[in-house]
Amino acid sequence: MTELLQKVRVIDPVSEIDELFDVLIADGYIREVASHISDISSDTQIRDCQGLVLGPGLVDLYSHSGEPGFEERETLSSFLQAAAAGGFTRVSILPDTSPVIDNPALVAQLQQKRAEGHRGRGAEGQRGRGAEKSLSPLHPSSPAPLLHLWGAITVDVAGKQMTELADLASAGVVGFTDGKPLENLALVRRVLEYLQPLGKPVAFWPSDRQLTANGVMREGTNALRFGLPPIPASAETTAIAAMLELVATIGTPVHIMRVSTARSVELIASAKAAGLPITASTTWMHLLLDTKAVKSYHTSLHLDPPLGNPRDVAALRAGVRAGAIDAIAIDHTPYSYEEKVQAFAEAPAGAIGLELALPLLWQYLVETEEFTALELWRALSTNPAECLGQKVSAILPHQPAELTLFDPQQPWKVERKSLYTLSQNTPWLGQQLKGHVLQTWC
Repeated sequence: MTELLQKVRVIDPVSEIDELFDVLIADGYIREVASHISDISSDTQIRDCQGLVLGPGLVDLYSHSGEPGFEERETLSSFLQAAAAGGFTRVSILPDTSPVIDNPALVAQLQQKRAEGHRGRGAEGQRGRGAEKSLSPLHPSSPAPLLHLWGAITVDVAGKQMTELADLASAGVVGFTDGKPLENLALVRRVLEYLQPLGKPVAFWPSDRQLTANGVMREGTNALRFGLPPIPASAETTAIAAMLELVATIGTPVHIMRVSTARSVELIASAKAAGLPITASTTWMHLLLDTKAVKSYHTSLHLDPPLGNPRDVAALRAGVRAGAIDAIAIDHTPYSYEEKVQAFAEAPAGAIGLELALPLLWQYLVETEEFTALELWRALSTNPAECLGQKVSAILPHQPAELTLFDPQQPWKVERKSLYTLSQNTPWLGQQLKGHVLQTWC
């Protein structure tokens, strides 16, 4: 099928472009990009895209899938549908499934299931709500995103015994992480030494669990006011400092996950200035909300690491803009209603986000002019891909069409019938949002 997108706002971080163009797409490739395209075949589908945004497909560094083991929270199918609805063309799931993704056999099994899912969408890779959901404005030809698997660093992500890293690398994992804090620094050092020749990304979540203790909220006046056990910023910063020392000694490139404090941004910026081979990410909710939001005691605001104080949020935003923080991760963490209906401190930490991140980040960062559209799109697409050792193509002729079409003004309500994810653990449930993905190509 040939499509002509007329007068669409092209946001391309690769070419540093934010301009209005006509874009011709055919057979999975961008055929032409120009101020006006008139030489087209008679069967070309023409779409008026005034007011719409076209950018590279979004890339999520890490999120949780319920399947295998917790299919009541999320299946691979619903996960991929939610990702496509959120504008993502590549996603990577963390290994803390049940069983854990810590052996080549499970990697092969999940890859086969993924391939079967793609074949099940037909020759054109079509994906739609079908009988499950019928109310989405997402174009029915939007394909499922490319699914990557993180391989576990330790057996059962228990932090004790290393997995067969070379075998997992050969099986095709995108990189290595436990997605949980690894506090045995001797083990971390050995992992960095073993991984050096494999050339795969490795991601760590630095967090001192002894300092975290039973805390559920960032230490500060709001934690005192709300009567919730605090977590000091030093639980994160001391662990990051130790990680940076190991990277300086061993030299293996490392990705630092879930950065959430102002001091962490300072440490990472200094390490990058010194030439350490590190990248870093924060999550989308840590850029939007601070500890004041916890006043509602909504259990979907119980995150780990916790939401920061206002100073932390300001530093994270500045860090993303300056490049100290490379990427914005979604860290989609679905839980069932029954699991989340508890007291704040007892509820499991995490919230969904694949379908919510782009509209909310655009609304609160781009429309307020705190971020440029290029800065946000870069942190959600090209930079996460680079953290995974991948590239994103420019929006230019003869390049693959891996794209997201977004309407920043389209209103929609966050409710069960409008979400692809099987879970609804989000503080925005029941609220009216502005901004919706219309179509993806990949």
